[in-house]
Amino acid sequence: MQGRFLKILGAVTVINIVARLLGFAREVIIGYQYGTTYHADSIITAFTIPNFIYIVIGGAITTAFISVYSKLSKAIKDEFVQTIFTGLSVIVGILTILFMIFPEFWIQLFFSGMTEEALSLTSELFVWMAPATLFLALSMGLSGLHNVHDNFRLTSFSTFIFNAVFLVVGVGLTPYMMEYSYGLGASLGAFLMFAILIYYIWKQRIAPLRFKFVKLPETKRFLKLALPIVFGGATVQFYFIIQRIYAANLNEGVISSLNYASKMTQFPQAVLMTSVTTIIYPLLAKAVGEKDFAKVKNAYKKGFRMLTLILLPATIFIFIYAKEIITFIFEYGDFDVSSTNRTYPLLQLFSLSILGLAVNTYITRFFYAMENAYLPIILNVISVFGVNIFVISVLIEKLGASAIALGTVIGTFVNMILLIIVATTKLKLIVSNWGYIIKLLLFLLITTGFIWLSSIIAVSYIIISLCIGGIVTLLMVLGGLKVVR
Repeated sequence: MQGRFLKILGAVTVINIVARLLGFAREVIIGYQYGTTYHADSIITAFTIPNFIYIVIGGAITTAFISVYSKLSKAIKDEFVQTIFTGLSVIVGILTILFMIFPEFWIQLFFSGMTEEALSLTSELFVWMAPATLFLALSMGLSGLHNVHDNFRLTSFSTFIFNAVFLVVGVGLTPYMMEYSYGLGASLGAFLMFAILIYYIWKQRIAPLRFKFVKLPETKRFLKLALPIVFGGATVQFYFIIQRIYAANLNEGVISSLNYASKMTQFPQAVLMTSVTTIIYPLLAKAVGEKDFAKVKNAYKKGFRMLTLILLPATIFIFIYAKEIITFIFEYGDFDVSSTNRTYPLLQLFSLSILGLAVNTYITRFFYAMENAYLPIILNVISVFGVNIFVISVLIEKLGASAIALGTVIGTFVNMILLIIVATTKLKLIVSNWGYIIKLLLFLLITTGFIWLSSIIAVSYIIISLCIGGIVTLLMVLGGLKVVR
């Protein structure tokens, strides 16, 4: 069983890494083509709302669906699937139509500080990207159904297809369509992702997907769990929305600089969290359903250990090598030295939120598996809309874009501490003992020293410097996983 789990985890991780790399390559090429101009700001902003709904609503549907579906009898599973699929199609379908009819209204509602040129271009791009909203949200719901039936690799592959088409169409058609090629790429990629998931549900006879609404008590239970997850599980996306709302009132290029910097810090924690939660969450939901709480507690402790020992060295590496990373990855074409100097300090700040975001996502999944979604949402609201906005509001005049990044860091850290405390007191889940904490702090100190020493080695090329730092970081991770227990 353990060997099969590791084999699936490895395959899913590889596919997720490639898919994330394609998505990241898209951001790099946008930087190459448009630098930190309003053109780049518009492309990034136009996709913000569809992406937000994809991750937030789609993610909530997936999480709640797995929790409820895993505990249903075979007799009502098909009716439950049809009801959720029908409801999601109608709600998100209407919202997508409203996006396409009134694009400027939605962009002004959330990003009112944009210049006239940026607002016009963003609104036009939003019309092109709006259809992606429907297909992405439905795809997330269908991914939950596939994951319950152990089709983990298929759901990861569908994400890969979305990112690949988004990239190829966006870049390939730029000479003919300019910025609008990315709008077409987003919608076409989302449609193909949806089509793949639908096809394999039909081929494997997993469930009959028909438009049918049946009044079931499980639907109420599903909504009771899903609605708070929309808010509680959307922590990262709420941070992004707030970042772009405040950035829209600052200088041109701040939105794209924040986006490039935050995407760099998302990569390590997102790949790890996506791979682990895709596989662990259905198993976790089943363990809760079987009341096997010993397994739940053991998984909680082991997962926390894995996250800290992998992501803390990654954080240190990104913080120390921030300027070299931005220079090597982005500084081409219209992304010049001034763009690098504007972006890398933001990357340093955002790197401090990597562990917090991952731990918050991880702990929240345990609350959801136990169908206790309200506590995480309260803590998320306090951290995102309280601490985060307070920090930004107080410091933005003095620090500008750095205040936006700092708000994310402090809000994330406060959220992590609160979640750990509440999980300990309410769910009786303990992350570790004091012995492990002391060993972890010592490991952190040693890792910082070694990575810093690697950064001061004089070399002729940035790529060599990054390779040296990367190798040292990898060795520290492997050493930590073996020694620190």
